[in-house]
Amino acid sequence: MLVVGESLVDVVKRSDGSIEEHPGGSPANVAVALARLGATVELGTAYSGDRLGRLLDKHFELAGVGFAGDPHVLGHTSSAVATIDEAGAATYLFDIGGQLTPPLPSEEPVLVHTGSLAAVLEPGCLVVAETVARLAATATISYDVNARPAATGVTAELVRQVESLAAASDVVKASDEDLVALYPGREAASSARHLLDLGAGAVVETRGAGGAACYTPGGRIECVAEPVTVADTIGAGDSFCAAMLDGLRLRGLLGAENREALRSLPLDAWREVLARATRAAAITVSRQGANPPTRVELDGLDPKS
Repeated sequence: MLVVGESLVDVVKRSDGSIEEHPGGSPANVAVALARLGATVELGTAYSGDRLGRLLDKHFELAGVGFAGDPHVLGHTSSAVATIDEAGAATYLFDIGGQLTPPLPSEEPVLVHTGSLAAVLEPGCLVVAETVARLAATATISYDVNARPAATGVTAELVRQVESLAAASDVVKASDEDLVALYPGREAASSARHLLDLGAGAVVETRGAGGAACYTPGGRIECVAEPVTVADTIGAGDSFCAAMLDGLRLRGLLGAENREALRSLPLDAWREVLARATRAAAITVSRQGANPPTRVELDGLDPKS
């Protein structure tokens, strides 16, 4: 699997006044979460060899994430200051470099996943678009919108970029907040169907404690969220996304040769995939930072089984 996008460090300011530093970045979080679930993952990303970059180096090494090229190409490592309120919800202030180098995976990936900031900020978004176009003939394409208006704004051009990636994707994930940010004044369900109509194979809408929904040409299904005591919400959507993609991997649905089977996956099967993904998100929000579950924690199985 190949994940393409930003890596950064979340500087977390909690309501009790404490400050912590956690490796993050939505695509990086997805790569780590996939690796913890037993998938073979390479990350195409960019950061620095500075102090924060060394935190990322250790984080990826411990998770077993490989690299599709040297990541140490920036002058400084990007960061996001996350302020946590008393309910555990996070708001962000970003210091982001939008650069990426074209990823060179060691072998042909069955999945190319991207999303969030690097997918829409220049010049990295040009690398993302080229990578998706280059590898779509052999790989499943997945895209997590993960809108960050504080960093990107919401312009007509940004919406066009999101829609272009969605149209090229076999699976699109978007939160209800993402959809409201992109299409204010429209119901999230209507916006999800709009992305589906553009050409996405399936659109999965996440709603936090409200669960998730999947929209396909065959209809729509709902999945309830698991009850949990929230420590914070950092990385919850990324853990959901990774567990969803891993569920498709375990069903043998990744790779362009399986595109038709994935795009015609029955809604009952999608419900099972989403139920596991919501369980992964619940585990993540129960602990601090972007700390996704291992396969043992999620399924109670040996990660090599």
